[in-house]
Amino acid sequence: MINPLDCTGKTILVTGASSGLGREISILLSQLGAKIVLIGRSETRLKETILLLSGKEHVTETRDLSDIESIPEWLKHLSSSIGCFNGLVHCAGVRITSPLRYTSVRQFEDLMRINVSAAFSLAKGFRQKGVCASPASIVYMSSVMAQVSTPGLTAYSASKGALSSLVKPLALELAKEGIRVNCLAPAVVKTEMMESYFQKMLPDQLSQLKQMHPLGLGVPRDVANAAAYLLADTGRWITGTTLVIDGGYTAH
Repeated sequence: MINPLDCTGKTILVTGASSGLGREISILLSQLGAKIVLIGRSETRLKETILLLSGKEHVTETRDLSDIESIPEWLKHLSSSIGCFNGLVHCAGVRITSPLRYTSVRQFEDLMRINVSAAFSLAKGFRQKGVCASPASIVYMSSVMAQVSTPGLTAYSASKGALSSLVKPLALELAKEGIRVNCLAPAVVKTEMMESYFQKMLPDQLSQLKQMHPLGLGVPRDVANAAAYLLADTGRWITGTTLVIDGGYTAH
């Protein structure tokens, strides 16, 4: 039987792999045959993730991506010991919910540093000779909040919008090197972080949120399936775009 999503023989680096979408994407890609290099800040949680993966050649690497200037050299060192990467999925990121009047410039800049500047530096490092194979694929994690938003998400929405814009020039520039660059833009997905957020909502608020998703709230596997599609040969003719995965949220 042919599996168009087969990733056997591919080595894929996943940031934010210690929880949520990064963890689920790592799990699915391992089930599809890929070797996963899991990146996160918590060694304990990375070890929890690696126990959930299929296969035995996976690698964990503890890394704080806020040190953006050193990312290219770090990737070069990492590839020298692991081998060339066939894919990169950047799931690491931060989110703050705060009205404009209470959001400091420092908070805004810190969020942009992780969500956008780290993404830029990862692409810069990934394209280095000897770091990635050709063809290769980069997948960033944007959000529907880049297209439609709510009060209190100024910094977060700006960062996700920047990611969606970033993929277009990167896709054009890196195409000649055999590297595709795309974004995923999920709506509300039932991750651990969102579940804790739900508990703080009033019943009417939660009900209204669910009604905004005609197909219901998403689960991490919904996003992981889309990531696999872009990383496997199924996505070989797709670059410079943002794939919306929102259960109909933006159809309103």
